[in-house]
Amino acid sequence: MKKNVRKAVIAGNWKMNKTRPEAKALIEAMKPLVSDAGCEVVICTPYTNLETAVEMTEGTNIKVGAENVHFEKSGAFTGEISADMLTEIGVEYVIIGHSERRQYFGETDETVNKRTKAALSAGLKPIVCVGELLWERECNITEEVVGRQIKLDFYDVSAEDIKKCVIAYEPVWAIGTGKTATAEQAEEVCAFIRGKLADLYGNDVAQAVTVQYGGSMNAGNAAELLSKENIDGGLIGGASLKAPDFAEIVKAATNG
Repeated sequence: MKKNVRKAVIAGNWKMNKTRPEAKALIEAMKPLVSDAGCEVVICTPYTNLETAVEMTEGTNIKVGAENVHFEKSGAFTGEISADMLTEIGVEYVIIGHSERRQYFGETDETVNKRTKAALSAGLKPIVCVGELLWERECNITEEVVGRQIKLDFYDVSAEDIKKCVIAYEPVWAIGTGKTATAEQAEEVCAFIRGKLADLYGNDVAQAVTVQYGGSMNAGNAAELLSKENIDGGLIGGASLKAPDFAEIVKAATNG
């Protein structure tokens, strides 16, 4: 990490977990454990927990994010939530293009691009996910896949706006599988992402963008991953549902 150059961000992705009472208990346990964090701390919760999370984190250093957002401001889109609806209740971040959205719900680079621009327009900070399938890594096309995602997902996004985004490198084969890219593999791709941003926006902009790693980062491997120059934090799945484990990752980012 280069915390003197860009923001370090540890963001929990709760996915489809926690009822409101469970969310309250988890946040209450988490607050004192991360109160002295030397990085940005974000919890991305299911829609039903967002108001609870915003209310419970008021006055703390914990920011709240959503797990998805629609690209239209309003209309006949049953079951969807707009960016304005999120900002109105105090949400600051939003995850866009997670591999589970791409795999199970038909998300494409085009819709990721539209959601990203809608989020930015409303004042949200997008956490945009990119990453390759196991088959794509085995075929040695990781850079082609990730480079294509960067170009398409941020198409027509200005240099000023790209600096408001977080990019989460999540190798699909390492999400929820217990498999983790080695620190060297993760650093290699995060460095490639920064290089691609430099090609598109210039080196000064590329150096300002936070690039996270997000494939099964946990309390045991966080320090090694976060010691790498181009890994500026993590998008945390399972470990974000356990306050002590999440706090250990925040501690690793604080000390890194």
